[in-house]
Amino acid sequence: MSTTKLLSPILSFLKCETPQAWIDEAVKKENLSILLIDHLVCELKAAQSAMFLIRKYAIDKESSDALLVWLQPFEQLIYKRQGDWRTLPDKNKLTKAIVPKSGSAHGQDLIDKMVLLIKEELHHFYQVLEIMDEYGIEYRSITPCRYAKGLLRHVKSFEPDAMVDKLIVGAFIEARSCERFAKIAPHVDKRLGDFYISLLRSEARHYQDYLTLATEIAGKDISERVKHFAEVEAQLILSSDNDFKFHSGLPAKTA
Repeated sequence: MSTTKLLSPILSFLKCETPQAWIDEAVKKENLSILLIDHLVCELKAAQSAMFLIRKYAIDKESSDALLVWLQPFEQLIYKRQGDWRTLPDKNKLTKAIVPKSGSAHGQDLIDKMVLLIKEELHHFYQVLEIMDEYGIEYRSITPCRYAKGLLRHVKSFEPDAMVDKLIVGAFIEARSCERFAKIAPHVDKRLGDFYISLLRSEARHYQDYLTLATEIAGKDISERVKHFAEVEAQLILSSDNDFKFHSGLPAKTA
């Protein structure tokens, strides 16, 4: 599938495209390290978010514990600086089958889609570490971007609406990631550009999986909630932002 065909539904889903001013900032050599470190953290956060959804809504404690064990080496590397990143591919696997708890109507579908997503996000996490190593960029702690928190602030507090909203938020994060990879790929060196293009297919599928789950679990038309989050997301992308990150808004000095 061509990049244009892949991006077409995503550009229709998002209310706005990334401003040129953000792209101009993203391709500056002095911003490469923050962009890659933030990308690394985003991959881990994406895996954590998907895991949270499975653990909260679909499985029992035994399966939940198995998921946490899977994620542990990746979290320890980031939060405790423990372990060798080169060993991570061997640890990107589940030690047992994850089964839905009884009475979970959409449990198996949620598990199937989110386990695949987690596996891919953790693989991307390792790939970003490979590139950082090649470019001589060391991991350092950075402050979180306002983007995800800005979206999650609008999630309803009661179920099942809260779960549906979280899935819609997941769809927007994945869609925006896909759009940004495509935007900056032509402006960076071939190694990094090829990597960004290689991520498009999985990111596009992740957005579709989140949206499909949201629609199925809601059991009703969710277009108004999607529209609401589209407006919130566009505001975060187009408004002035002092903190440059992968999902940041319009660079403040150009706003």
